[in-house]
This record gives sequence, C-alpha cells and structure tokens, in this order.
Amino acid sequence: MMSNLLAVTPHVTIRSISVSAMDNNVYLLTAATTGFQVLIDAADDLNAISMMVREAAADAAGPILGLVVTTHSHADHLRALAPLVAATEAPVLAGAEDVASIESQTGITVERGLNHGDRINSPGLSLEVIGLRGHTPGSVALAYQEPGQPVHLFTGDSLFPGGVGNTDGDPERFNALITDVQQHLFDQFDDAAIVHPGHGPATTLGAERPHLAEWWERGW
Repeated sequence: MMSNLLAVTPHVTIRSISVSAMDNNVYLLTAATTGFQVLIDAADDLNAISMMVREAAADAAGPILGLVVTTHSHADHLRALAPLVAATEAPVLAGAEDVASIESQTGITVERGLNHGDRINSPGLSLEVIGLRGHTPGSVALAYQEPGQPVHLFTGDSLFPGGVGNTDGDPERFNALITDVQQHLFDQFDDAAIVHPGHGPATTLGAERPHLAEWWERGW
C-alpha cells in the first residue's frame, strides 16, 4: 500500500495513508530542512504506517519520526499508537482533556497535554493547536502554515466534508463543537485552507463555508 503524497512545499512534505475498515487517515509531515517528522493519529496497521515512514525517507535528508500527535481519544485513532511508540520511542502529544483516556486505553504516557492556542515547535516544523471541543472533550486540530501556501488543517473527527463530527445527539456537545469550528476555523482561516479529516477525503473551508447555517439549523 503506497502512501498518498498530499503536498510538497518549500518547507514540508505531507503524506497520508488510509488504514482499517473505517478509512482512518494517518498523516505524516516531514520538514525539508531537518528531516524531523510529525505523525498525526497512529490509527491502525503499524506495518502500513511504517511503510509510509520509509517512503518519506526520500522527502528530506536524514528523516526521523520525532513526534506523534493524537487528535482525540476514540479507540479507532489509537490502535497503532502503543506499538509505534515502542518501535520508535517518539513522544506523544494530545489534547489535555483526552490525555487520561488515551493513557488508560493504550498504556503509553502522553508527554504533553495540548490546549487551544498552544504551538508545537519542532525542528523545521511548527504547528498551531486548535481546540475543538465536542466530539471528545479534548479534541484538537492542527494547523500548518507557511508563506505563499494554503493552510493545512488536520481536523481529526471534528470537521468533515458536509459537517462537524458526531456528538451523539447531545445539544450541549454539538453547540460546543460547532461554535469552536466556526470561531477557531472558519473565522480564522480563508477559503483556500485545506481540511484533512480523520476519515475520508479532504475538503476546503471555502467548499464548506456556505453550509454553516444549515449545520447550525439541523443540529448535527
């Protein structure tokens, strides 16, 4: 299974692979100048993830998987996390409110709990942390930006083509999620921003923006 080459910019290469019957997306960012790699959501299939990391060896000199970020605590996004950490010793970061759940499910230690507005500053690669409460209490998205390029938004299960993530019919959770999605994504980034969700195909904020009022009205 070959990975998908999503973007090549002056500073980063972005790859993805779909794993499991649930079409979970695993993303890998490789800094061009340092080879430092950030993997987003070690969802399943360690062999497939390892193959993507090997394919990314051509993206920079001396690449090294230096960090794993988990967007939220649902089990389908965690199945390869423990074996990946065992194989690479890469530290794990996740939303602060989801840390306890992730640690109890996987047995790994999360090195740092993330909150809205935090930055992940790695050699040659910086990501903005965006809090999107509702799908889980500690769900986070990550934004990668560089001059002259569209913003890349890794939204986990909080924003998809066609709407926000599942909130199990709970109005409080839905209101929290759609409020955060509107204020932290649509109000902050332009229409060219590319949305890379936790499952399925990518979209853009421009493609989804006209439907925001519809999402608010339908309540999911």
